[in-house]
Amino acid sequence: MSDIKGIKTALISVYHKDGLDEILALLAKAGVKFLSTGGTRSFIESLGYPCDAVEDLTGYPSILGGRVKTLHPKVFGGILSRRENEGDKAQTAEFDIPDIDLIIVDLYPFEATVASGASQSDIIEKIDIGGISLIRAAAKNFNDVVIVASKHQYEPLRQLLEKNPDATSTLADRLWFAKEAFSVSSAYDSAIFSYFDSLAEHPTALRIAIDGEKTMRYGENPHQKGYFFGRLDDLLEQLHGKEISYNNLLDIDAAISLMSEFSETTFAILKHNNACGVASRATVAEAWKDALAGDPVSAFGGVLITNGEIDAATAQEINKIFFEVVIAPDFTPEALGILGEKKNRIILRQKTPLQTVRQFRSVLNGALVQERDLKVESVDDLRTVTETPVDPAQIDDLLFANKLVKHCKSNAIVLAKNKQLCAAGVGQTSRVDSLRQAIDKAHTFNFDLNGAVMASDAFFPFADCVEIAHNAGINAVIQPGGSIRDNDSIKYCNENHVAMVMTGFRHFKH
Repeated sequence: MSDIKGIKTALISVYHKDGLDEILALLAKAGVKFLSTGGTRSFIESLGYPCDAVEDLTGYPSILGGRVKTLHPKVFGGILSRRENEGDKAQTAEFDIPDIDLIIVDLYPFEATVASGASQSDIIEKIDIGGISLIRAAAKNFNDVVIVASKHQYEPLRQLLEKNPDATSTLADRLWFAKEAFSVSSAYDSAIFSYFDSLAEHPTALRIAIDGEKTMRYGENPHQKGYFFGRLDDLLEQLHGKEISYNNLLDIDAAISLMSEFSETTFAILKHNNACGVASRATVAEAWKDALAGDPVSAFGGVLITNGEIDAATAQEINKIFFEVVIAPDFTPEALGILGEKKNRIILRQKTPLQTVRQFRSVLNGALVQERDLKVESVDDLRTVTETPVDPAQIDDLLFANKLVKHCKSNAIVLAKNKQLCAAGVGQTSRVDSLRQAIDKAHTFNFDLNGAVMASDAFFPFADCVEIAHNAGINAVIQPGGSIRDNDSIKYCNENHVAMVMTGFRHFKH
């Protein structure tokens, strides 16, 4: 028995009609009969093709405000009937049910309606019933039926029809379209469940559907396979360079997350997800110069990001070092020419802000889910706990340092001065070790820490950190507070004229 099947009747009911005219032309040329509803039927007829109405087949008009149009045995019998099954053939003949060989349908825009802030009644009306039922029925009967479940499958269908002018398909073709259809239906149901689950006091289950699979060259290491699921092109436009790797994506995510904290012109250099150089300045060129000064050694092979346009002069300076990736909201043509001199260098234009609000991590036999840490402290969050107050210049530096420490691997300490990262101590098992690491690194690159500030991602369990920092020249500290020994740190600061503010917000990054 041949697995080649032809299309004689197509049921088409879609919102997205771009590209549909080419498909209709190819189907009409092959002698395919059209069946449709409402606006899609009018569109088909406007192109000069005859089209039967679904209600003429079923004997029922569209009812309940459009909630019921295609839900009828004559429609679903025509889709689900097994063409080689004698019992099915007898019943479809008895009830005058025509075979339907191609379904082209898309779904009400449920996710877009939720994102728009629509009322609950409007959201509920965007739960598709007829469309999702057509998709599932046609995909189930892929042995006989071709299912096109979204506009993203228009192009594969067009290519199939061009290759086969007689509108035939193989079992492998139909199986591929069925797989894509179930991807659409499962994602749709996941979005609906997630909406209803969000109305509960807390999540009760995790349903994630992310389209856009991309195979990485490898994972974190060459012996590991790696994949990315998502639509990276919605956020970034790659202007130049080699294929983005798994590790590149991790660094790009860290860079964009860090830069989202800043409105003032800022440049940052990251290595292995941690910032090694950051500065906020009046111009991008000045910010680059001072960011690089933070650690010109670690900058080698790093990821660069700024929130300002990169011009030719800045590009000339950047081009003096080797780096993997540069990200900016825009580049002048001259800058692109300069930065593009290295063929493998990845140049990315960030088109939109980062929109994700949740983070996921696989652990043990399950997954952890949390809200992204979107808290950005302001002056109003600062509670001075020492007799020595902070002055306005220190407040700017304290808030600057606090933004950075939030994006460093715990335990984390950041030393900053004049809105420039002097050094960070990251990922140590002891906060004292992180501080000493930061001080040693700052001295290595000739930073004068007198008058600098210190930020800690969590409280100080003892007074040792403020003592070490003070002896290095630090005269202002920002930390969450909350230790049972907070008073020990406060007492040391009072005795040594060091200002300290507490925010009440911890920023662990494990």
